[in-house]
Amino acid sequence: MSLSGALSSAVSALSSQSSALAMISDNLANASTYGFKTTSASFESLLTNSSTTSYSSGGVSVTGVSNVSAQGLLTSTSTSTNMAIYGSGMFAVSAGADTNQVYYTRNGAFSVDANGYLTNGDYYLLGWPTDAEGNVVGSTLSSTLEEINTNAVSTIGAATTTASLQANLPADATVGDSFTSELEIYDSLGTAAKTTITWTKTAENTWTASFSDPTSSDGGSTLGTVSSSAITVNFNSDGTLASTNPDPPTLTITGWTTGAADSSISFDMGDAGSSNGLTQLATGADTLSVTLTSDQDGVGFGTLTSVEIGDDGTVYANYDNGEQRAIYKVAVATFNNANGLTALNGGVYSESSESGSAMLHVAGTGGAGVIYGSELETSTTDTNEEFSNMMAAQQAYSAAAQVMSTVSKMYDTLISAVR
Repeated sequence: MSLSGALSSAVSALSSQSSALAMISDNLANASTYGFKTTSASFESLLTNSSTTSYSSGGVSVTGVSNVSAQGLLTSTSTSTNMAIYGSGMFAVSAGADTNQVYYTRNGAFSVDANGYLTNGDYYLLGWPTDAEGNVVGSTLSSTLEEINTNAVSTIGAATTTASLQANLPADATVGDSFTSELEIYDSLGTAAKTTITWTKTAENTWTASFSDPTSSDGGSTLGTVSSSAITVNFNSDGTLASTNPDPPTLTITGWTTGAADSSISFDMGDAGSSNGLTQLATGADTLSVTLTSDQDGVGFGTLTSVEIGDDGTVYANYDNGEQRAIYKVAVATFNNANGLTALNGGVYSESSESGSAMLHVAGTGGAGVIYGSELETSTTDTNEEFSNMMAAQQAYSAAAQVMSTVSKMYDTLISAVR
């Protein structure tokens, strides 16, 4: 083995161990970086030409191996917009100005910026709009991705379209007796109103329910006009509901002074032959009355107060009226070879020929991992392992340097002999 070959091998060792130490340094520096994935040094020998009579040195080279697919531990946070993926996949983000270029990250430390977008530094979280129940509107293709803007639904309000009524109309009332109940409803602008239901016994086992024009919640002003007729309610001899006319019973309100659209409210007064809605049973009370319990789908006006992430990647908006509704679904991108992604600054990655193209999924479907709200994925750096690797690199570097020192002395000896 020639001295020049030994020197060449030592130089390659110094260079490779220096690169390995740089990787270790990066891993240790990012031990507290959320979503950080370590890079490992992979050494391989260079080509050697040896036989039983001669030996030609080759040396060593090093490459970095990205561990993007490694799973970090999840830790709870107090921030409702933080999220973490457990399993395969990455969050899809954009750089804001260039919305056509999609990047990917495992760092879920998102927060709402001044304009209402969910951001992580300079990157905007991408997802799909949903209906109020959290179902994606349209397809889950990459072309339908949007930057998640919580101000897209900054207010809420919905008209009452259905209402279920439960009450007992006293069987011991005489024909001609009437009782009143109040029912809260909402117009299409989310304005609260109330209407008075007058229950009148018109015959044996027969009642009518008539509705007053809706007024403001304080009863100060009339807000609309009831244009539908009174509802006739018939009961069986055992006090269960027999039928209603019309069926289904409907309340129609026109001419809202608030500027809202006309209302049509369909009532569920119970099943025929059942006591799960309206009943006619004797109460035996000295003073007869009707106590109404209702449940309706209208929503009063409310403004956005906060945002939180559900465990299925659904973005929920919370309002000051106590309502909550889904507004977006976070997209999860998977790759055939996630370790082949190209790493960029800020903990983000871009596609490469090695990684393949991204496949977008709703969390927990199609092999994508599950999203957990109010949690973050910690760095995959194991400080004990990195310190061990650092000591190994230091020893190998020192050994290579010692080889160079020895070769230098041998060169000096050779030059002295020539003189």
